[in-house]
Amino acid sequence: MVVEKDALLNNSTKKQFEQYKRIVRFLIGVVILSLEMVAYWYVWVKYYNQHMEVPYNRTGHWLMVAVYGLLLVIFNIIYGGWRVGYLRTRNMIYSQTLAGLCANFMIYLQITLLTKHFLNAGPLLVMTAIQFIVICIWSTISTRLYRILYPPRRVLLIYGEHPVASLMGKMSTRNDRFVVGEAIHISADKNWNDVEQGNATGMEEFEEIKRKISQYEGVVICDIPSHIRNLLLKYCYGKSVRTYTTPKISDILLRSAEKLHLFDTPLLLSRNVGLTFDQRFVKRLMDIVLSLAALIILSPVFIITALVIKAYDGGPVFFRQDRCTKDGKVFSICKFRSMIVDAEKEGHSIPATDKDPRITPVGRIIRATRIDELPQILNILKGDMSIVGPRPERVEHVELYTREIPEFPYRMKVKGGLTGYAQVYGKYNTTAYDKLKLDLMYIQNYSVMLDVEIILQTIKVLFMKESTEGFADEVSAEIAEESKAT
Repeated sequence: MVVEKDALLNNSTKKQFEQYKRIVRFLIGVVILSLEMVAYWYVWVKYYNQHMEVPYNRTGHWLMVAVYGLLLVIFNIIYGGWRVGYLRTRNMIYSQTLAGLCANFMIYLQITLLTKHFLNAGPLLVMTAIQFIVICIWSTISTRLYRILYPPRRVLLIYGEHPVASLMGKMSTRNDRFVVGEAIHISADKNWNDVEQGNATGMEEFEEIKRKISQYEGVVICDIPSHIRNLLLKYCYGKSVRTYTTPKISDILLRSAEKLHLFDTPLLLSRNVGLTFDQRFVKRLMDIVLSLAALIILSPVFIITALVIKAYDGGPVFFRQDRCTKDGKVFSICKFRSMIVDAEKEGHSIPATDKDPRITPVGRIIRATRIDELPQILNILKGDMSIVGPRPERVEHVELYTREIPEFPYRMKVKGGLTGYAQVYGKYNTTAYDKLKLDLMYIQNYSVMLDVEIILQTIKVLFMKESTEGFADEVSAEIAEESKAT
């Protein structure tokens, strides 16, 4: 009883500090933003203002610094550079550095337009190097300070029938944010309707769960039956207890529904048709313009890569493979060949693993840098794919996943994409079910701005190790065996 009172007191004290969390993050962000703006003010006044036809005075300097600050704000919001406490220190450094590089590149273009000359970029490069050092120091100090003020949250895990080891493993990698104090299993076999009906046995068990909830700072609800989940969510909401819930497919569909007020009863409308005509038109126009521009800009990369692949073993430059896109339509995807010739000569699917011996030395480089994906620009121009959308899966994988997850074809309500929501926010070896959820979040919440955000986020994840991982060996073997059987 004493332990429970201490836990309640602790939770109450922490909740009081929670309200200041945004202010703390804001102040920490202001520090690094101010330092970067001061550095740019010095570089602009000392090295670039003098090259103007009519040099700026004090007001002009403030305007230039304000524009630079706005660029930093925009790119840090896109790449999450100020998400202190949410990102690890190394990811904070990476996000901040990427935001700084983008802002510095854009400001150099502005300087070029204002001075009408391509000036020496040396001062900006030195500034960038100094910024990187400051960012490293700032990220380390701010992350440690934040963790002192807001230590890891102790949570209660309530899970259902599906294995919870995967989620537990993922949460254990972020012990700076979560500490799972206890896990409770909810059986689907039990009739939890008894709780609502006042059944003594059911009520007693539910009261025990509520008692445990009061001892923790949050509750993780993972794949439990809907009726008991609803009871827990309502209870936690009434008690102002934070919840983390893994969504079901139906949750994602409802989340994107429109509110209708035709009667005095709330209605939620889900159209369930994918993209509208105007959305498809704008998306296709953007695909054509951006893919044409990319093809022109990246043409030297295409030529060099093709020559190197051909010179290595004399085999074909391109690799083609049947994939599924919108409405299950099959098309031939085009990639630079990264494996030996006839890598799948046995006639069945063999997904690549992290250290697959079939990958050539050239292939390892172009796969790590994602250059092998570039020929898909031709698929985009042809109309088989889009720049942004769910990654098109192999035909045999679609058949396999559909047998295990009947909702899997939902992701084919739009064209497959070169990059997508699951590629930005997931990993290459993210489970098929989780990829489906991520893809549905994109489809159900589509907008042009979401496409732009994903394109910019793709730049960030391009060279992150976790984003280039292959299937785990056991998953690869399982898919290969299933493919043989079918």
